Amino acid sequence: MCGRFNLLPDSKTASLSSRLQARGELRYAPDLAPGAQVSIIHGAPERRISTATWWLLLDPDTGKPNYRYPSFNSRYDKLNTPRSLAWQPYRHSRCIIPASAFVEGLGDQQTYHKIELEDRALAFGGLFRTLIKPDTGELVYSTSIITLPPLDKWRRIHPKSMPLLLDVENDALVERWLDPAFTRVDAFAALLHPVLQWPQRITPIDRPGKWNPVGDSFLLT
Repeated sequence: MCGRFNLLPDSKTASLSSRLQARGELRYAPDLAPGAQVSIIHGAPERRISTATWWLLLDPDTGKPNYRYPSFNSRYDKLNTPRSLAWQPYRHSRCIIPASAFVEGLGDQQTYHKIELEDRALAFGGLFRTLIKPDTGELVYSTSIITLPPLDKWRRIHPKSMPLLLDVENDALVERWLDPAFTRVDAFAALLHPVLQWPQRITPIDRPGKWNPVGDSFLLT
């Protein structure tokens, strides 16, 4: 996880955007894969929406993903590991990555599910970095989604990990998460334990990128 998600212009996304009151426009897309351009919400006290490459480690010369090192996700156990790629961003450049749904695979190259929340959009807990392209002086952003240990209820969906989902209705949490000056990451320790905060609608699909349902949806609570 997480290797695919989408962001759709619906009422749930509009509600999330309104709640976070970030300046800018979301980048909607029906299918987003690692390396794609995605929307991130960051900054404090003024929040803004920026476009970032969904791959935390970029080539410093080209600003393109460094595909030698997978970095579209940042594992929970690397966040507090000195000299890891996630160490500095976890302390100084956290973000929220909005989404409508995401895809998880069982690992057998056959079984995939679409996961969405019943009454709200998703707010992935993410990290970001910035890079100045040497040839143009352009500022570019890169990002990753934080992943947590596996959840027992997910054993038939994705038994290895699950994404960090933030409660955007918790104003104190959001304020701290988006504040680059807030470096006391011990305050986020409870977030790194997997829990099912809200009912999840799970739909079997054929393949990532296709999103075609192949079975009945069910609710996971």
